[in-house]
Amino acid sequence: MKVCYVTFRSITFAQRGQEVLRRGGISAALTRTPRQMEEQGCGYRLGIGGHRRDEAVALLQRAGISYSKIYCPEDGDGRDAP
Repeated sequence: MKVCYVTFRSITFAQRGQEVLRRGGISAALTRTPRQMEEQGCGYRLGIGGHRRDEAVALLQRAGISYSKIYCPEDGDGRDAP
């Protein structure tokens, strides 16, 4: 299964995002980001199933959860937060 990552600048926003996604029926694993992503100001990430990326983004936006970027390594896709 393809995995996408939603990156956050703080653990607080990542935890809030994880809870919003959980309530929306989307499982999200919270981890630290790799060093190269930390240099871009993203310290934490949520791993989600790639097929639920758009749904996850919509839930986060509706809840007002600030995130930095959506990254899907298999696609080479990285979208900045709106």
